[in-house]
Amino acid sequence: MTNPQPHSTRSEELRSFVFMTVVMAPVLSGVLIASYGFLVWIYQMLIGGPPHA
Repeated sequence: MTNPQPHSTRSEELRSFVFMTVVMAPVLSGVLIASYGFLVWIYQMLIGGPPHA
């Protein structure tokens, strides 16, 4: 007994694409930038501040 999956419609694909480009891309970019900033902050706390020129 097979249960065939319904084919996705063009409107579902368009809605998914818009969601990924309008919502997920900026959210993931923000998370990536924030996590990098957090890692730099922790690293500077461990080594005693930013390097001196």
